[in-house]
Amino acid sequence: MKEIEVVDDFEADFANLARLAAAGSIEDMRLYLAKLVRKYRAGRPQFSSKLDQLLKTSQIRASGPSVMRRAPATSEAVTLLPQDQDSRQSLVRVFDDRDGLAAPILPAALAKQIDDIVSERKERAKLAAHGIRPTRSAILVGPPGVGKTLSARYIATQINKPLWVLDLTTVMSSLLGKTGNNLRLVFESAKQNEAVLLLDEVDSIAKRRSDDSDVGELKRLVTAILQEVDNWPDSGLLLAATNHPELIDPALWRRFDAILRFDVSDREGVALAIGRFLDRDAQQFGPWINLMASSLMGQSLSDVERAILTMRRNALIHQIPPARLAVDLAIRHAGELDKNARRDLAISLAKEGAMSHNQISELTGVARDTLRKYAGPSPLKGRGHKKE
Repeated sequence: MKEIEVVDDFEADFANLARLAAAGSIEDMRLYLAKLVRKYRAGRPQFSSKLDQLLKTSQIRASGPSVMRRAPATSEAVTLLPQDQDSRQSLVRVFDDRDGLAAPILPAALAKQIDDIVSERKERAKLAAHGIRPTRSAILVGPPGVGKTLSARYIATQINKPLWVLDLTTVMSSLLGKTGNNLRLVFESAKQNEAVLLLDEVDSIAKRRSDDSDVGELKRLVTAILQEVDNWPDSGLLLAATNHPELIDPALWRRFDAILRFDVSDREGVALAIGRFLDRDAQQFGPWINLMASSLMGQSLSDVERAILTMRRNALIHQIPPARLAVDLAIRHAGELDKNARRDLAISLAKEGAMSHNQISELTGVARDTLRKYAGPSPLKGRGHKKE
């Protein structure tokens, strides 16, 4: 009878914890755990100690990102994020932008690919009725700072899901076999929650198996990832991102339903990005946006954003006129541009009339005859700057 009573106690305690979790009452859960620590301290000291450690870990992390994330307002379910069993740290980082996220600035063809993936997710039932599977997986390829992670967040937002990003610093373990266990736990949790999962820097865990510099465990990880991509359910979406496609095992490429190729933006895309990054200062800098776009050609959008924020700070704190800042930007970046981009920059400078043709020619190497042909006669003579 005593044993039956103990089992009944455990079942009742578990049911109460489940009820509090389903209601999202995290503080109540902590209070109830504290009660259980006291209740089982005498009869089950090891179990009580484990609960006490869990409670302390939860309290320490309460000020940071919680491991208990509420689902959308339409559901009372609570999602328990996958954790490393030793450190109790979450194996994924969560981006929840369902309150709204602006569409990334991308070339039209790439933007359409992303819109198609979103449309397929929204019309999954219609596709299933005709025996067609939606895109279940995609790999995002391109240099740093071109919008891969932002695009993954946007896709998740458009299908009303949070984005789970694999946290390599927690997943990768020096213990043999531990990394594989962590990875499998992430995959299983993502499938159960129908999450959008992003394997960022996938080349770190899916390198070519012919690479003799890697240990056997990492090669086994590649096989595990191949199986997961093959068996990924229609209900979820698996994304991967890489800056180094040449490092990825060739077999992985064939597994993805779609390949999204990112590159630095063209002049029009840079101009659109500058307008967005200028925010409330867009009107003040408006006349110089084209010049700034010509100056920043070939830069990633993250680099463009840093440059624009620096200009806004200088304009506000040091009261430097926008025209002066735009010209200084052109001077700094002229040497980084290729021949065609330097020509575009030179013509933009000439049209703005901020520098003489002599100065522009010395800066960019573009002939003055070319400047006169496309921008007309120079409004400035000599080598001085136009006065503000």
